[in-house]
Amino acid sequence: MKWKNQLTGMKPYQPGRSIDEVKKMYNLEKIDKLASNENPFGCSPKVQEFLDNQTINYALYPDGYAGNLRQALAKVVGVEETQLLFGNGSDEIIMMISRALLQPGVNTVMATPTFPQYRHNAVIDGAEVREVQLVNGNHDLQGMLDQIDINTAVVWLCSPNNPTGTLIEQDKLDEFIEKMPKDVLVVLDEAYFEYITAPSYRSSIELIEKHENVIVLRTFSKAYGLAGFRIGYAVAQEELINRLDPVREPFNNTSNSQAVAFIALQDPSFIETCRIQNEAGKKQFADFATQNRLHMYPTQGNFVLIEVKVDSDLAFENLVKKGFIIRSGNALGTPGYIRVTIGTAQQNKEFLQRLTEVLRDAEVLA
Repeated sequence: MKWKNQLTGMKPYQPGRSIDEVKKMYNLEKIDKLASNENPFGCSPKVQEFLDNQTINYALYPDGYAGNLRQALAKVVGVEETQLLFGNGSDEIIMMISRALLQPGVNTVMATPTFPQYRHNAVIDGAEVREVQLVNGNHDLQGMLDQIDINTAVVWLCSPNNPTGTLIEQDKLDEFIEKMPKDVLVVLDEAYFEYITAPSYRSSIELIEKHENVIVLRTFSKAYGLAGFRIGYAVAQEELINRLDPVREPFNNTSNSQAVAFIALQDPSFIETCRIQNEAGKKQFADFATQNRLHMYPTQGNFVLIEVKVDSDLAFENLVKKGFIIRSGNALGTPGYIRVTIGTAQQNKEFLQRLTEVLRDAEVLA
């Protein structure tokens, strides 16, 4: 078969281990999954109430325009309905952008390490990938600017960045976009937008209003607790959305996913509660890191990247054996660190106790 050459040796996205897999592997009864940055508090009670009583006709196709959700989300975000594009998770929108703009002969610029699907899709579409190493966990914006030439089509910015959790400073972001050629698309991935508490943060909608080459990606998978429904969205000027929309698969959001996202938007108090709890959890990790002289990146997401001073895979395996699924930094491009989703207060307390045991066994802690 005439496979694309660039597929040779490529591997599919590797998610963290599942709860059932770990239970069987280590004969454990209780598992806490803190690997995929899911919301430990689940979703809004209003969503669960809807699911218990919904009467969707599954014989019918979904609304291909996502009309009800589009109208509600436009009001929440503060944009026109025509400025929204929905995807099967924001992952699908990343794929749409790659498919629409990336091809042999063009290049795309991104940080490293960052969310791996930017690179993954670019490679599949045959574009040259130019990666710029993070500096102290932050995007090297000048280094990224230095990589841009007449063949650059897309620049990817993940803020807060995955896996470091760092936020791009607003003034630096403004300056970066001002210097960007108008024919280069700037993708600002804000998957963890709802968790941001930095006083300096300004709404990225201001950037969209000012720049026709900026698109912002967000999702219902994280703070809204709807990862299982796979629904994300993009916000940009109408003309940009119109150019990108033909790449979208028809009926790409199920009737259920549209309905639950619509209901979730009706409960902003749930998001605020999750944000407050996340800040408290962040402090638990920060205090632990300070007390034990372990480096932890300042995070604006619902996860932390924390130093372990041993091989990341060893720490990962020993924590899994103790009932906690996390992510090894070796798989994320951050050796010597582990990435941990911030859980409930009790989950965080128990995890840090287990991490203490693992690091004492490795003679990192006294």
